[in-house]
Amino acid sequence: MKVDIIVPEIGESVTEGTIASILKQSGEYVQKNDEIIEIETDKVNQVLYAQEAGVVSFDVTAGTVVKVGQKIGSIDTDAKASDGAEPPKTAAQAEETPKDASVKDTAPPKQDSKSETRVFADSFVSSLKEEPKDLSQETKEELTPNLPKQDPSAKSPEKPVETGVTRKKMSSLRKIIAKRLVEVKNTTAMLTTFNEVDMSAIMAIRAKEKESFPKKHGIKLGFMSFFVKAAVNALKAFPDVNAFIDGDEIVYNDTYNLGIAVSTEKGLMVPVLRSAENMGFADVEKTLKDYAEKARSAKLSVSDLKGGSFTITNGGVFGSLLSTPILNPPQSAILGMHAIVKRPVAIDDKVVIRPMMYLALSYDHRIIDGKEAVSFLVHMKESLEDPSKLLLDF
Repeated sequence: MKVDIIVPEIGESVTEGTIASILKQSGEYVQKNDEIIEIETDKVNQVLYAQEAGVVSFDVTAGTVVKVGQKIGSIDTDAKASDGAEPPKTAAQAEETPKDASVKDTAPPKQDSKSETRVFADSFVSSLKEEPKDLSQETKEELTPNLPKQDPSAKSPEKPVETGVTRKKMSSLRKIIAKRLVEVKNTTAMLTTFNEVDMSAIMAIRAKEKESFPKKHGIKLGFMSFFVKAAVNALKAFPDVNAFIDGDEIVYNDTYNLGIAVSTEKGLMVPVLRSAENMGFADVEKTLKDYAEKARSAKLSVSDLKGGSFTITNGGVFGSLLSTPILNPPQSAILGMHAIVKRPVAIDDKVVIRPMMYLALSYDHRIIDGKEAVSFLVHMKESLEDPSKLLLDF
């Protein structure tokens, strides 16, 4: 059976792209989820993965402009690894003349004073390298005044052997991520502001609902749903944080589509919770679980990743105590969660031990002022420390 390779939706308002590189050649056997081709647009680069294992065949070459929905190749799932033929020759390769006896007859003839003889190709090429015998030394120097003298016996320098290092080629996805991160640093005025949250109230609710919530909804109550609801309330209060710059205009989003960063073996993915303002705690937790499973099995689609207006990333799951998260363009802000650590804090003039978490808000200073950014983070802090406020529509 042949499985068609189709150009997927690449991003909002993107209708076509260019084949940036072909990662697996036609006739090559590929495994399921292997990177096979990279498509470049004016907004993002998209790597396509093999839907099934088999012999891949492409109808396009690097540089070809393709449209969304276009068939660009197929995968023959019935073919075995040994059935994969050698990749077809390119036009340039097809034009190359093989070195055999038939080629020798095409060499230009050389006239002899007595008879006409045919010269072999090797001899003809060698004759081109010979210097004319009637040229003087002075004339030769004029023709090649700047060429350094070379020792015919000298060998070309060999690449030094590296010791103590291992080189590994970057994946296409990693190269795209690296390129976009550098673009963010170069095209935005990014700053980060910090605050801390006492997680006692949220941890008490989770402990109380430890058994009843899963029985009712079929999923555990996590921390992220509290942060999603607190972020939505804060975004309503500070709409500039939910906006982005497009040319000389500020575009305000009427809905709250929150991207949640998920770490995978292939790199960082940011699936989007659409219309998070309409989602309950259980809805958030179920959607996040579904996204996490899809990310680990490489089944996230482009539609799962596009359209976010604000991002939340949780470095705390890896033990991060404090960080400055980088923006996810074209968004103007990103919230960083961190590890919950018991620390001594002063409450009502008394030193007590509380589970504390540092929050970081990185933002584009071109659209968000420092006062707004700090106030946004304080708003989230107050909602998280008093979760009853999450039920109110600010």
